[in-house]
Amino acid sequence: MGSLSIWHWLIVLVVVILVFGTKKLKNLGSDLGGAVKGFKDGMKEGGQPAADESAGAAKPQVAQQPAVEKTTIDVEAKTKS
Repeated sequence: MGSLSIWHWLIVLVVVILVFGTKKLKNLGSDLGGAVKGFKDGMKEGGQPAADESAGAAKPQVAQQPAVEKTTIDVEAKTKS
């Protein structure tokens, strides 16, 4: 009883198609695909530096600090009894 067979899923699919119709499901699928594509494009742009909006403007010089060794502290949480 824990898992559903293929026949259960087919019945659910038929009911969903009858309730929503194929046109609405097609639009929903294309909207979802566009959202995923937009998210992927946004993630690609997020990793790259932003383009300079003013072509002739010089960027201010920032002094770079020496690299600091980053360490991770491993902590184990304990519960009170």
